[in-house]
This record gives sequence, C-alpha cells and structure tokens, in this order.
Amino acid sequence: MAEAKDIIEDENKIDTVISDDIELKGRLTFKHSLKIKGNFEGKIESDGHLIIGQDAIVSADIKSGIVSVYGKLNGKIRAEKRIELYKKSITRADLVTPDISIESGSHFDGTCVMYAREK
Repeated sequence: MAEAKDIIEDENKIDTVISDDIELKGRLTFKHSLKIKGNFEGKIESDGHLIIGQDAIVSADIKSGIVSVYGKLNGKIRAEKRIELYKKSITRADLVTPDISIESGSHFDGTCVMYAREK
C-alpha cells in the first residue's frame, strides 16, 4: 500500500487529475492513473489506478485495476487487483476484489466479495 500512497501524495506521478471545481456526468475511461478531486456521476472503466480524492464525491459503477478511496463514494466497485479505503473516506458500495485494505477511521457500508486472483 505504500506505493499507492506515494503516487496519491505526488500528483505529478498521476497521469490525469480532474480538478476539485469540475463536475462530470457520464462514462469515463482511462488507461493508467486518474485522480478525481471534484464530483463525478456515471460509469468508470479502466485497467489502471483510480484515486478518489479527499474532497471528491463520486456516484458510479466502477471497474478498474486498483481503486483508492479518500473521499465519498456511492455505487459498485469491481477491482481486478485491490481496493483501498483510507482514513476519513466514506464508502457506500458493493465491492468485488481479490484484495482489500480498510484503514482505521474509514467508513464502509455495503457488501464485499473477495475471490482468488488468477495466476
């Protein structure tokens, strides 16, 4: 988890950042890494790393490689590698992933289904 935290703290290491003054609705796709600092509603698809910033509000069905939540998330997440819920995050979602990390101080309300990674 240290790798993800290093990426999140240095936005220069993130391919795309959606600013905190932007509100988007629709379908979002990306390849590598994306940090949402504003509001998004819709569907997100990627094999990369999705980072939901501390002040972000996201309502979405998400399919991504890695999902890191610092802000507020409502919806469904399917992460092929892992899901990370950090302190002060609020996640109301159904989660499907082979690996999950829930930091003390985060709020999670939903279901979680874990499966073995394919080798």
